[in-house]
Order: sequence, then C-alpha cells, then structure tokens
Amino acid sequence: MKTTTTAKIDVQIEQQLLEDIQSAVHPSEFQTGDGYGVLILRLPEMGEEGLGVVSYAFVVKEGEGYRFDRQKGALVPLGSLDDLHAFLDEKTDDLLKEIQRYYTAVDQLEETLYEAATPGDFMARWLAYKKDVSLIHRLMFHAGLAFDLFVRRYRKEKGFDALDYADLAEHMGRIRDLAKAAMEKLDNLYDFYRAKVDERMNRNMYWLTVISAIFLPLTLVTGFFGMNTGGLPYTDDPTGTWRVVWLSLALEALFLLPFLWLNLKKTRKFRIKRFSDT
Repeated sequence: MKTTTTAKIDVQIEQQLLEDIQSAVHPSEFQTGDGYGVLILRLPEMGEEGLGVVSYAFVVKEGEGYRFDRQKGALVPLGSLDDLHAFLDEKTDDLLKEIQRYYTAVDQLEETLYEAATPGDFMARWLAYKKDVSLIHRLMFHAGLAFDLFVRRYRKEKGFDALDYADLAEHMGRIRDLAKAAMEKLDNLYDFYRAKVDERMNRNMYWLTVISAIFLPLTLVTGFFGMNTGGLPYTDDPTGTWRVVWLSLALEALFLLPFLWLNLKKTRKFRIKRFSDT
C-alpha cells in the first residue's frame, strides 16, 4: 500500500517508509523506494535548554530534494541536491562549532586539575560534558553511516557535486572524531581526578595515623596509672607526676621516631630517583 505525504508534491512513499519519516525518534538511516531515496539523519542540536536531538527526514527523487516539515506534517520542496547540501552544510557547521566549544571546555576543565584546590563542581561538570559528547559521538557515528550510503547511491546523479558532499562527509567525520577525542580526554581526566582524591585521602590517613601514634602512648600511660588499684608505681613519690610525664615522652619517641624516619627515608628515595630520571 502506498500513500502520498502531500497533494502538492507527486512523491509516493511506501507506508513503512512514511512511518519512519514521520517518527521523531527514528535513528539515522538511508533507504530506497520505487524511484526515490529516503535519508533520515538524527543529529544533535543546541537549543535554549541545552543539547538536544532533532530528526531530519529527506526524500530525493529525480535530482530533487524534499524535507519533511514536522509542524506541517508534510514534505516541502527543498530544491536540488545542491540545496540539500547547503541545508546539511549549515547544520554540520553549527555542530562543528559546538563540539569545538565542548573540546575547549574540556581543556579548561583539565586546567582546573592542576590547581592547588580542585573545584567542588568538577564531577558535575565532568558528568555534563561526558553525557553531551557521548551523545554527539553516538549520533554522528550513525549519521555518518547513513550519509555514506546516501552519497554512494547518488554520487553519479546529475547535479550531484561530489567534492561538496565529500567535504560535508569530512565535517561529519571531524565532529565524530572530536567527540571521541573529548570522551577519551574526559576518561583520562577522571583517572587523574581519582588519583588526586586518593592522594588526598592517603594524606589524611597519614595524619590520622600520626595523631593516633601520638595519643596511643598517652592513652596507655593514662589507662595504666588511672587504674583504681593499689601498688601503682610513683604513688607516694613527690616527683611521680614528672616521672610519668618523662615516661610518656619516652614512649612517644619510641613510637614516633621510627615511623617518621621510615617515611623520610621513603621520601628521600623518591626524590633521588626522580632527579636521577630527569
């Protein structure tokens, strides 16, 4: 069964392809019918509320292009294959500018990691960029496949400018590659960020260990001399308090000095190795 999308245009579209054209969520695809071709491109597009997805459907018959207008619910004349190229070229140029802005934003996010204090909104920004560039890469990957099939089908048609369409395909591939590069950089930034967080946590654990080492001997001495039993040493000694203080300091030195010496030794080895490598 066949139907016509509009009475003003003599383009008969098969029912199944017509449903694909009318669907706003149909993935990028190129299909052919009886004397015509249907190109559906689902592309990322920046709107007022951020990055969104818009599905464009085109029908090409006898060198003439038509675009499906979703507001009117009908095909509208687009012109020749050159006009179709001009329409898609404008969209890809806007996308190329957007992905370059994303790449610049990722570079700026990388710079924040080299600062002394990592910004508190790092993960929120990382997740937002990761979500958007992943969406751009996924959509442009499928759009590139569909567009390549379209070019192969019509490259020998009259009025088809192979160089212009090759340039358009190159722009699509560049958008996809920049999105992939941004994704890889974001993955590396996440690893770097986790390393900084782990290093900060290890530093905190180090100081907690030092504090514990300081109070452990004091807790031991206090617990021992605080027992409510008889026969404790220095009970009747007028200088007993000072003796206990000196005993506590001796225990502190016994606990802390080996700990600090081992850590300083490791740090010194690291510095010597680092300077020898450079």
